[in-house]
Formats: sequence, C-alpha cells, structure tokens
Amino acid sequence: MIGCRAPELRCPASTITPALARRFAATLGVALGCAVAAPALSQPRPGEPAPPFTLQDVAGKPVSLADFKGRTVVLEWTNPGCPFVQKHYVSRNMPALQAKYGATDVAWLSINSTHTGHADYLEPAQLAARMQAWQAAPTAILMDAEGTTGKAYGARTTPQMVVIDAGGVIRYAGAIDDRRSADPADVKVARNYVSAALDDLKAGRPVALASSTPYGCSVKYR
Repeated sequence: MIGCRAPELRCPASTITPALARRFAATLGVALGCAVAAPALSQPRPGEPAPPFTLQDVAGKPVSLADFKGRTVVLEWTNPGCPFVQKHYVSRNMPALQAKYGATDVAWLSINSTHTGHADYLEPAQLAARMQAWQAAPTAILMDAEGTTGKAYGARTTPQMVVIDAGGVIRYAGAIDDRRSADPADVKVARNYVSAALDDLKAGRPVALASSTPYGCSVKYR
C-alpha cells in the first residue's frame, strides 16, 4: 500500500532475544494491518434499490438522493488526500466525466466519508476549494463524516463508483476503470467502467458490466 511500510528488523539469529522477538511480532502485526486495503462492508448489489440518504453539501445545504428522482445518478466516493483520487483529478479524467455526463442531465454526487479525526479530513470550505482548484464539476459535493452513507453503500475505497438509474435501482458498482494504479498516465489506456455503464443506460441497453472490484485508498471511517 502507498505510504505504508513497516520498519525492517535485521539481526543474526544468535542475537534474537525475547524482547526482539516481541518487537518483531509487533512489527509483523503492523505490516499485516497495512496490507488490509479496506474494511469488510456489505453493499447493495446491482439490481437492488439504492439506499436513500440525505447529506449536507459543502455549503451546508441538505441534499437527498430523492431530490434526483427520475434522473440517472452517479455516486463518487472521494478523498483529495488519496493518490488514486489525485490520479483521476490531476489527469482531468474525473472533471471531464462530471462535465460530460452532467450536460446530459446525469446528477453526479461526490461524497467524502473521511471522519473528522483523520489527517485527510478537510472542512467543507477546504474541500470545496480543493475541488474548485481541480476544476471539478459534480452536481454536489457532500459531507459524510459519520460514514453513514458510505457504509450503507459498502464504500471501501476512494474512488469508488455507483451508478443508479432513473428508477432508483443500482446498475453499476465498483471501480472507475480497469487500471488499478495511481499513475495519471494510465487513464489514457484504461477501460472506463462508469462511462460504459452510463452509455448503456442512455442507449436503453442493459449495463454490460454491472460490478467490479474497487481499488484505491481505504475510506477513512471512524
């Protein structure tokens, strides 16, 4: 995992004392803990109704999923401190998707479920400023510091994506694309699952790929 490395322990076998053995065990525990990419969460499946929610946007206005009844909705879990999120904004991939599909009446909701005690947490005004600097164009940027909505959707990583049809049914859930890296250059050669799902819905076709395994940084729940 990026930014997650345990200290090395190197010593001849003859010098390993009980104290060093305990230290090694503790270090191994840290390393194993770092390897866990995301918490185990249940999530609604494609074909099931999308869980309702109401969150405040970065201006303090309540925004509900029900506000967009009759429209296709994209949910994007975000955290500007995550290198995988940065990949999709620095490359302009995410802002371009938001603008392209927003112009076709798709509601795009960026949700930040980072809890207030984490180093990555940004106050609403800070989050709004960061998104503006990245030229983001979502319909709304929503605060979910308690993690209630994130957990209801089984959001495990940033970014993680959900596409909901005009009838309120989940049609896609998972990764944004098939390039599981933090390298902005990979965006150009990626197969974008969200675009494919939205294009299928617009054409009246069943979504060909309804789910995939999300990748990125773990959502920073409390």
